[in-house]
Amino acid sequence: MIGDGLDKRSDQTGRSRARGSRILVPVDFSVCSLAALSHAAAMARPSRGSIDVLHVWPLAHPLALEALAASAGMTVVELAESEAAEALAAVMADLEDRGVAGPRGRVECGEPADVILRAARDGGYDLIVMGTHGHGGLADRVRGSVAEQVIRRAPCPVLTIRVDTPAARPDEAEPS
Repeated sequence: MIGDGLDKRSDQTGRSRARGSRILVPVDFSVCSLAALSHAAAMARPSRGSIDVLHVWPLAHPLALEALAASAGMTVVELAESEAAEALAAVMADLEDRGVAGPRGRVECGEPADVILRAARDGGYDLIVMGTHGHGGLADRVRGSVAEQVIRRAPCPVLTIRVDTPAARPDEAEPS
């Protein structure tokens, strides 16, 4: 149900009522995920739908991150939570500036596809909107990208937003 952005549901008396869609937007703060967030905001605003933003911190992390965390006097998890919370706060402020009422955000740790799917299932979302850059490594070719895994197993429709850029993620940019 994307059409007019309204989901017709029955209340306890059996009367139909209209409400805005509940949209889950997983973000990794890449250009692709921020483009998906922009699309979700455009969809939610007219129908007064709600947006929940989810950032999943993957379990695996590079050794360089451990060194950076140690130099800051933090654990990797503390550093990740701090960085994600800061980025998420900026995203939430942007959504409010765009007229999205009451967006909610959270950070979780785990395998991204599994966490997104659990959140979608437990949260009863009407739609997942997520970005995809369309190029991944060997692991993506073997088990599928996060977006592909979510599409295959999601309990609701999934809208993917593809952004074709040479550097879909800031850390993938070619050095100058």
